[in-house]
Amino acid sequence: MPFESWGLIGLFASAFISSTVAPGGSEAVLAYLVSRHGHSVLELVAIASVGNTLGALTTWWLGQWGAQKYPAESLVKDRQRSLQTIRRWGAWALLLSWLPLIGDGLCFAAGWLRLSFLASLTAIFFGKVLRYIAVAYVFV
Repeated sequence: MPFESWGLIGLFASAFISSTVAPGGSEAVLAYLVSRHGHSVLELVAIASVGNTLGALTTWWLGQWGAQKYPAESLVKDRQRSLQTIRRWGAWALLLSWLPLIGDGLCFAAGWLRLSFLASLTAIFFGKVLRYIAVAYVFV
């Protein structure tokens, strides 16, 4: 595997991890790779967006799984606010899934409330793409 591929794998892994409940720094990895000019910006944004979307969908799935096991009253207070936001705005709220801490709660709540997978995927993906385009633009 060429050395350059490790950067892409690292970007994907960082993006995936940072979109779950674990902290990560995918924006820093993307900024570094964009500034090196070793890959196309479109390729880097696509890899980061897909990795981050898959991480968010993992959190969405955990919400669905959790809804089967535990009543809504057992959720911690920040998840209760996320549930209210998703109930009010539906999948549109997932455009903000890129926000640190808040986005994880929104994805979890969307899964908990069994929002449409396709609507959730679409909103999450577009929110992530727009964020990574903005980050890449700053470092091109």
